[in-house]
Amino acid sequence: MEASPIVTSKQREEVVHGVPTEVVCTAFSNSILVVVTQYGKMGTIVYVDPNTIGDNVGRPSLTTKVLLGKDEPLIHVCAKNLVAFVSQEAGNKPVVLAMALKDKTMEGIQALREVIRSCQVW
Repeated sequence: MEASPIVTSKQREEVVHGVPTEVVCTAFSNSILVVVTQYGKMGTIVYVDPNTIGDNVGRPSLTTKVLLGKDEPLIHVCAKNLVAFVSQEAGNKPVVLAMALKDKTMEGIQALREVIRSCQVW
């Protein structure tokens, strides 16, 4: 009988809008780790936390905090757009996102979201 792994992880490489991209998603008991890179390194690390208070529709609002790297408004926007669905689908678990992106356009973010979805471990 084979033992089950302590953490579940999926990885995918794909060309997104002409840019080679790697995505790794790993599920831990208390959070999800998502690595999205177009540079071959982790880049900026952002903690995306669903607030328990939430809005009137029952969806929590997300707060973002840059743990390592450049803290600028576009990083927070990209982080929320990339992994909001991950947190929601994982039962409102926090997400640690490591991202190093060349393409930060809305179309690029939408395409990256689909690659992340293909690595679903939550």
